[in-house]
Amino acid sequence: MHAPRSKPRLLTLILLTSLSVMSLNMFLPSLSRIAADFGAPYSVVSLSIGGYLAVSAVLQLVMGPVSDMVGRRPVILAGLAVFTLASVGCALAGDIWVFLGFRMLQAGVVSGMVLSRAVIRDVAEPAEATRLLAVVGSAMALAPLLAPVLGGALGDLFGWRSNFWVFAVSGAALLVLSWVDLGETNLTPQNSFRAQFRSYPELLRSGLFWAYCGCLIFSIGGFYAYLAGAPQVGEKAFGLSPSALGLMMGATAVGFMVGNLVSTRLGPRLGTMAMILAGRWASLAGTVGAMALLAVGLFHPAVLFGGAVMLGFGNGLTLPGANVGVMSVAPRLAGSASGLSGTLTLAVGAALTPLVSALVVGPLGVYVLLGAMAASSLAGVIAAYAVRGLERRPQTA
Repeated sequence: MHAPRSKPRLLTLILLTSLSVMSLNMFLPSLSRIAADFGAPYSVVSLSIGGYLAVSAVLQLVMGPVSDMVGRRPVILAGLAVFTLASVGCALAGDIWVFLGFRMLQAGVVSGMVLSRAVIRDVAEPAEATRLLAVVGSAMALAPLLAPVLGGALGDLFGWRSNFWVFAVSGAALLVLSWVDLGETNLTPQNSFRAQFRSYPELLRSGLFWAYCGCLIFSIGGFYAYLAGAPQVGEKAFGLSPSALGLMMGATAVGFMVGNLVSTRLGPRLGTMAMILAGRWASLAGTVGAMALLAVGLFHPAVLFGGAVMLGFGNGLTLPGANVGVMSVAPRLAGSASGLSGTLTLAVGAALTPLVSALVVGPLGVYVLLGAMAASSLAGVIAAYAVRGLERRPQTA
C-alpha cells in the first residue's frame, strides 16, 4: 500500500480535515427525526454524538503512533474505507442499535484530521508547515459552519438518511483521491508507540498541563453540550425545521471564526493570557446573558443561538493560545501533549453529551442546555486563572 514519497495537494489535506469535522455535526439538525423514525428516546439517539466522540478519543490516541510505525498512507486509507462502509450502514440501518454501531465505525474518518497535520510536518519545512497548517485550520473553522446548513437542507428535502449517503459518496471519492494523490510521507518509520506512552506520566504530573487541559476541555465541552441539546430544544421548544436549525447551529461557527480573527490580530499586542481569559469571560457572559433574557420573557430562538454564538466567539479567543500552551509545557513532548489533551477533551465530550441529551427533554430543556453551557464556561474561567497563576511559577516539566 506504500507509494513513493510525494507532496500531496493541499486540497487533499483540506478535504481530509473537512470531512472529519463535518461528520460530527452535519446530521444533527435531523437528530429528533432520527429518534422518531426509530421510535427511540432522544437520549439514546444522542449516543451518535457521545459514542462517536469516545471512539474518536481512542483513535486519536493511537493513530499517530501507529502511523509512525506503518506509515501515514495506510492508516488514512483504512480510516476512509471504514468510514465509507459505515456510512452506507447508517443509511440502511433498520433499527437504532444497528445505526449506532455503524455510527461508531464512522469515527475512522478521524484519521484524516489527525494525520493530515503529520503529513504536512513530513513534507514541509517549519515555516512552510506553519503556513499550511493555518490554511488547513481554516477548513476546520468553515466546515462546522457549512455542515449543519447542508445537513438541515438535506434532511428537509430527502430525509435524514440522505446525510449518510452523502457521507458515503464523499468518503469513497476522497478514498480514491487519497489513493492517487497521497504517497507515503513517513520515510523513517520507527517503533515509537511505547515511547509516546512512556511520556504521558511526566505530563500528567504537571499542574500547568492540567490547567491548560481544563481550558481546552471546558471551552470545547460547552460546545459539545450545545451540539447534544440544540436539536432537541430547537425542535421541541421553538418548532424549528431541520433547515432552520441547521442555519442556527452553523451560526456558532461564525462566532468562532470572528474570535479566531480577533485573537490573531490582538493576541500579539495584548498577550496570549489576555486572549484566553477574555474568551472564557465572553463565553460565560453570553450563556448567562441568554438565560437571563429567556427568564424575563424574551423567549425566542435567537436568544439561545445568540448565546451559542458568544460561546463560539469565546472559544475562538481561547483555543489558539490554549492549544499552543498545552504543547509548550514540555516542548520535547509537544506531540504527546497534543494527542493526550485531545483525547481527554473528546473523552469529556463523550461523557457530557449523553448527560445533556437526557436532561434537555423536559419543559425546561432550554434552560438546562444554557445552564450546562454556562457551567462549562465557568469551569473554563477557573482553569484560565489557574493557568495564569501557574505560568508565573518556574516550571520543571
